[in-house]
Amino acid sequence: MKSIFLTGNLILALITAGSPLLAQSARTFQNPLPVEFGDPYVLQVPGGKYYMYGTGGARNGFAAWSSADLVHWENEGQVFHASNPNGWSDSTAAWGGAYWAPEVYAYKGKYWMFYSAQWKENPGKELEHFRIGVAVADSPTGPFTDVMQRPVFDPGYPIIDANVFFDDNGKIYLYYSRCCYKHAVDSEVADWARKQGWYQEIEESWVYGVELKPDFSGVIGEPVLLLRPPVKMDDKQAEWESRSVTSKEVNRRWTEGSVTFKKGNTYYMMYSANYFGGKNYAVGYATAKSPLGPFIKAANNPVLQKNVEKGGIVTGTGHNSITYSPDGKEMLCVYHARTSATGDKRVVFIDRMRILKNGNLVVEGPTTSPQKSPGSK
Repeated sequence: MKSIFLTGNLILALITAGSPLLAQSARTFQNPLPVEFGDPYVLQVPGGKYYMYGTGGARNGFAAWSSADLVHWENEGQVFHASNPNGWSDSTAAWGGAYWAPEVYAYKGKYWMFYSAQWKENPGKELEHFRIGVAVADSPTGPFTDVMQRPVFDPGYPIIDANVFFDDNGKIYLYYSRCCYKHAVDSEVADWARKQGWYQEIEESWVYGVELKPDFSGVIGEPVLLLRPPVKMDDKQAEWESRSVTSKEVNRRWTEGSVTFKKGNTYYMMYSANYFGGKNYAVGYATAKSPLGPFIKAANNPVLQKNVEKGGIVTGTGHNSITYSPDGKEMLCVYHARTSATGDKRVVFIDRMRILKNGNLVVEGPTTSPQKSPGSK
């Protein structure tokens, strides 16, 4: 059943304001949204309607939500089922098949969903045997059917968090994260953790990019390493990207959940670091002059992180996507986080983001107080 939700705080604010519900709610909204998703991705289709996809909300597949204004959301139900005729994944594998991080793109009159899952061809019986698949539908609400009875490609190691970028020259690029699994890396952070007696090794995930074939049937050339955690302790990025290790949370450092966009002649890649299930999950970005780098991490990282040390209630901010307000004037950061009220549940936030005149990217969040709706006057 489709349903429309407003947060209790928003309803209270509307009543307190003494304005009609619909008129006032069109002008304000409040985080978190009533959508329990991880890794949210928002697609705006021609005509202005929005569709949100994410991890969770469906069994052996993915669900979708829709909105006309980014404030009021309707549950569209499950739009992708792993059991479709071309299904290549293993729903019996760990994490229920690990149906994670779907992203949907409108391209050549159809809708294409890229997602991560456990690959059923697993002769080595690896615990983390993730690959990236692509499914297609005639509607943003599906049903989506896998294009092939296999993943897009097999790099020989587990990969997740697909993001696709369509460049101005017609070329298409796939970005993804090589998983931490069995990927121990030497670094000064690893040496430090070993001396503490905490961990014998630190595994890392790295972001790669590769050109996609126009029909999404495979890749062109070899993947290029674009982002990885810092090797040196005195690297300006090392402190915030290593918090999962230095807080003795887990023996892994992540670089994942990337999303790429272009402003002027600059390519921006946002990414998430630290344990996705913990409080230190945070977002940074890097810039380049080419879609395959080299990418340089920004000095003002992280641009989105927990706010509990400042009296807030939000932790675990990460794996964002980007969309624009209905009037097209505001850039928005869509991400998941946790609050003291939601506990371990990941819920969706939308906050404004800007590119300053000096090229710096700024996210105006996380917020939990009422604010103007995207695009409202």
